[in-house]
Amino acid sequence: MTAKKVLITGATSGIGLALVNQYSNNGHQVIACGRNKAKLAEISDQTHTNCIFDITSPQDIKQATHNIENIDTLILNAGDCRYIDDAQHFDGALFADIIATNLSSLGWLLHYLLPKVKRGGQVVFVSSSATILPFPRSEAYGASKAGVDYLAKSLRLDLINANIAVTLIHPGFVKTPLTDKNTFNMPFLMTSEEAAKRMFKGIEQRKSYLHFPKRLTYIMKIFSLLPLPLWQKIITRKHNP
Repeated sequence: MTAKKVLITGATSGIGLALVNQYSNNGHQVIACGRNKAKLAEISDQTHTNCIFDITSPQDIKQATHNIENIDTLILNAGDCRYIDDAQHFDGALFADIIATNLSSLGWLLHYLLPKVKRGGQVVFVSSSATILPFPRSEAYGASKAGVDYLAKSLRLDLINANIAVTLIHPGFVKTPLTDKNTFNMPFLMTSEEAAKRMFKGIEQRKSYLHFPKRLTYIMKIFSLLPLPLWQKIITRKHNP
């Protein structure tokens, strides 16, 4: 296997950290990116370079990545998940913050990093299986990740001539510091390490779309074919006993 230069955002915890380990253990040069300087220092023995920046700050991104060149694989993994707990008193600030973190930040990351991806390289978007169906309290998170989906699918078309592959990933429930805060049942919950293994394999195969675990995502895709009023009745009954 030829060693690649792989840049990973959100590299200090959860799936991002597991991906750092996965790529490092397979002999690749890892550029780990995150906001937490101390946590990045803890994994410095596994990485080629560390970049400290806030993904919502264009100037931070520009300064931290200025000297990076010839990226083989750009993995856009960083994100946040918070919920709208009272839709009738909609939290506009929370909504804007999640959109900025999960979606708007990608525009600046692509602005500064996509020109550094080599011809024949790859851009990976870590979205969510939550975009398959609408769920209660997920207005902010779901909308941001639905935007990621469209961005990835559209960008794929425009990068064909540059021979840059685009991979969109829909993970199911993965045990991370974000999902540890969830108080609802998370079927087929898997470890970050297992998720990273599946992602690594699919990315190496340059797949356009990954979704897992299929026991969950196929069920969701079947439910998505139901008439909307029926799905609404099912999911609201479940969340409002």
